Order: sequence, then structure tokens, then C-alpha cells
Amino acid sequence: MPLPRSLGSPPKRLFLCSLATFFFSFAHVIMASSESFDAFEQDFHTIQASVNKTIDAITSSSSPDKRKSIVQTAEREIAEANEIITQMESEVANLPTTSRVRLQARLRLLKSEAEKMKRDLRRASLAPQVNQDRRDLLLDMDADLDTATVDQRQRLLNGTERLGESSRRLEGSHRLALETESLGVNILGTLKGQRETLLRSRDTLGEADAHIDRSSRTLKVMARRMATNKFILGLIILLLVAMIVLVVWSKLFW
Repeated sequence: MPLPRSLGSPPKRLFLCSLATFFFSFAHVIMASSESFDAFEQDFHTIQASVNKTIDAITSSSSPDKRKSIVQTAEREIAEANEIITQMESEVANLPTTSRVRLQARLRLLKSEAEKMKRDLRRASLAPQVNQDRRDLLLDMDADLDTATVDQRQRLLNGTERLGESSRRLEGSHRLALETESLGVNILGTLKGQRETLLRSRDTLGEADAHIDRSSRTLKVMARRMATNKFILGLIILLLVAMIVLVVWSKLFW
């Protein structure tokens, strides 16, 4: 596409073309990295859904061998999710500061999800043994415990369940805090972009003001030159008139 004449000399047009090519390439790199990050994030969520189904299968399985195989499958999937997070960290490290800060908040959220999957898997893999030990303990103690002790044991179990519910609520609050942090980072990135736009506008106005000052000085110089030219022209006219008068007077009286 030909450039407009207002761009100036060929060196200036060449510089502007190179600058535009640089910015287009830079924007393309940012978009490609962001798309790659989104693809990794989608793969992570797919693995997360698979891990959650696997954990549910652990709790519903009654065979120890089958439960062990399911746990190993979940561990492999979690390891794959951690590899995806490592690749995402490499992608984020190559981005500029504004995009990097925004994606780092999302990356921290994914890391928190990965840690939660590990905790859920550990809890699910230990739950059958814990439940079996609890049942064995209750059966051994039933012969010697009276009704008051059984009630106390039930209250203890209820307290344990409430503690587990509180832990789940804390995890939900932690997730909400991470999402709020991500939103705050996005807002800060937007404000930074607006600040940069205002600074560029201020610089443009400063340059325009400087051009106006130079134009004003040029007009003043031209006005002084016009006044000087008028003064010189007036002197020339006076000299011509004086010479004409002198010639006429010489012809009349000499």
C-alpha cells in the first residue's frame, strides 16, 4: 500500500515502515502466546475434570487392587497437569510486563487448583482405610462403652464432619480471593494502559505547542522584514522624488 506524501522523505518513510512492521510482529507474538496460554488452560481444566471423576471412583470402589490402580491413574493425570503448568510458566515469562501480570494471576489460580487435586486425591486414597480403622475401633469398643461414651463419640464424629465442612468453606474463600486478585490485576493493567495513552497525548500536545511557537516566531520575523522592506521602499521613493525635483529645478534655474 503506498504511503501518503505527508510522511516526508524516503528515509523517514522507511523508518515508519520498519516501526510499523516491528509493532505488527510484536502484537502477533503477544496474541500467539496468549492463545497458547488459553490452550494450555483448557487442557488443564480437561485433566482436572478427569481427576475429579477418578477421585469419585476411588471413594466408590470396594476392591483394594482396583482402588490402587485408580489412584495411580489419578497421580499420572496430576503429574500431567503440573507439566502443563510448567509450560504455561515458560509462556508467561516471554510476555511483556502488562500481559505477564494479568496471566500470572490466572496461573496462580491454576496452581491452587492443582494443589487442591493433590489434597483431594490424598484424602480419597486414605478415606477407606480410615473408615475401616474407625469401624474396627468402634466394634472393639462397643462391648465396653456405655451409652454416654457412645454419645460422646458421636459428638466427636459430628465435630470432625463440621471441621471438614469448614475446611471446604476455607478453600472456597481462598478460590474467591484468587479470582478477586485476578480481577484487580486486570483493572490495574487497564489503568496502566490508559495512563500511557494520556502520557502520549500530553507529549503530542507539547510537540504541537512547540510547532506553534516556532510558527509564531517565523511570522514575527516575516512581519519585521516586511516593515523593513516598506521603510527601504519609502526611502527609495523619497530619493527618486528628490532627484526628480533636483533635475527639474536645475533645468528651470540653470
